[in-house]
Amino acid sequence: MQRTLSVIEYSVDEEVMASIAKALSHPVRLKILKLLATHECCFTGELTELIPMAQSTISQHLKALLGAGLIQGEIYPPKVRYCINPEQWLKASVLFEKYFNADKDFLCDCG
Repeated sequence: MQRTLSVIEYSVDEEVMASIAKALSHPVRLKILKLLATHECCFTGELTELIPMAQSTISQHLKALLGAGLIQGEIYPPKVRYCINPEQWLKASVLFEKYFNADKDFLCDCG
């Protein structure tokens, strides 16, 4: 007997939200975002001074945030300047707000 696997289809919004949530899922990334939000922009070297971790570790976290579009970087050889990507932040805010507030009537009051 053959079993077929059902394929779950996700909306574009759900895919984007999952990517953003994954990028936000590490405390170091949250710290980086907080620093960028309060400093406007930072060069990589400044981040390693503010977060006592190896440059390679910081770079890995920056790569995850870049991949989700939450930050953007500009190359100023030999450094890269990072800052919050305001368009993606707005998009993320709207998506999460819409998604989690859409079904408020169905929330259980378990208290």
